[in-house]
Amino acid sequence: MVQNLNLLKKTSKIWSKILEESREIKKKEPLLKSFVDKKINQHHSLQDCLSHLIADNLESNYLNYNELRQISDFAIDNENEIVVSCIEDVLANFDRDPACTRFVNPLLYYKGFQALQCYRIAHFYSNKGEIDLAYFIQMLVSNKFSVDIHPAASIGKGILMDHAHGIVIGETAKVGNNVSLLHSVTLGGTGKEEGDRHPKIGNGVLLGAGAKVLGNINIGNCAKIASG
Repeated sequence: MVQNLNLLKKTSKIWSKILEESREIKKKEPLLKSFVDKKINQHHSLQDCLSHLIADNLESNYLNYNELRQISDFAIDNENEIVVSCIEDVLANFDRDPACTRFVNPLLYYKGFQALQCYRIAHFYSNKGEIDLAYFIQMLVSNKFSVDIHPAASIGKGILMDHAHGIVIGETAKVGNNVSLLHSVTLGGTGKEEGDRHPKIGNGVLLGAGAKVLGNINIGNCAKIASG
């Protein structure tokens, strides 16, 4: 009960700040009013905003916006960790990316953050046993964002995917909390193994741009993997 109350307070605080920042954007850049309203201001809560973000990004010739809203709403309503992780991911961007000076930026502009939120929906359906829906979401995310995360991969919260282009995370990979991944990071297999064949990344790890971590190996907490 106390944990739920703390989550509600934290969510409300972050959402209020996002709304405040979005209003400032509209004042300074009137041409962006429609964009900002659609992404932020027309929604009554962070959960509603998050569900819209996912459906809006994944809309295709095969699944329309309303169908995708039902898919994302169901996942968010039935898995509290999706919203918790979203909040922590927003804070990770604000705290660890020097270019992120506002809480609203990831929701509006950052494809790494947005791809990660879509992955979390795919992961929910993968765990639920709806594998083809999970794969379908993975395909749409890969096509739109050039970020390819297997829906069965396990990723913690407080994740920063800075720039994100070309990130690949394999099926049996595990990523801890408060991990930072720069563009072109690969958490892959060696091509010679079956079963549990991908890296296990500890908490607080930094994976530099272009880092390739291959095979079922452990990277300890707070390690830094150099670029390339």
